[in-house]
Amino acid sequence: MLLDVNDLKVSFRRDREVIEAVRGVSFAIDNGETLGIVGESGSGKSQAVLGMLGLTDVNGSVSGSVKLDGEELIGMTTRQLNRIRGSRVAMIFQDPMTSLNPHLRIGTQMSEVLRLHKGMSGRMAQARCMEMLDQVRINDAARRLRQYPHELSGGMRQRVMIAMSLLCEPALLIADEPTTALDVTVQAEILELMRDLRTRFQTAMILITHDLGVVAGNCEQVLVMREGRVVEAGEADDIFYSPQQSYTRELLDAVPRL
Repeated sequence: MLLDVNDLKVSFRRDREVIEAVRGVSFAIDNGETLGIVGESGSGKSQAVLGMLGLTDVNGSVSGSVKLDGEELIGMTTRQLNRIRGSRVAMIFQDPMTSLNPHLRIGTQMSEVLRLHKGMSGRMAQARCMEMLDQVRINDAARRLRQYPHELSGGMRQRVMIAMSLLCEPALLIADEPTTALDVTVQAEILELMRDLRTRFQTAMILITHDLGVVAGNCEQVLVMREGRVVEAGEADDIFYSPQQSYTRELLDAVPRL
């Protein structure tokens, strides 16, 4: 099993109050599989994966077990986690404009990943970055590497983020609402690209979204969350065609239909 999560809990202390954002979440994912985590805003979807990777705010605390290839992540130091984040596990965030540094060229930001995790020289890193931009269907890669984030469209910035996340060929890719900030046609292109890259690189994927249509077309397994807990989990066909919980049925009923 690539990733095995057991009884994951994430809480935050605010003044004298403790807020439980994730309450005992468990799931597993193997190489090449895609897991969709769905639920309304505030259900704990994003906090679960942020806690898993040690990316919670300073007032947050995480407990439980998260094993990547049998190696326990909970309790690791920041230095130890930094060796894993970006290399064995990569994450794509909702808004690429807040994830990319507006003051640095695209090539500088991409090359930094390879220098940090692979120890590549500048020339080798540049060649690898151009190759990966080609993989995500960005034309004229050499010119794009010299540009700043604001010079690219929203869809192209998201492609850059996907390219950056795949530079080190991670075993697990986590995408947190990767298409929400994009228009419908660009959403379809990005999702098609992610399906293609998953097949090509055999990368396991966790897709966090509130869009059940995205999950239906991209995930084999589904986790339904509400108020920090898993209310239903199973294969996508079972969740969509034979939901067992009333909350899952309510989510499905809320999907607009022609």
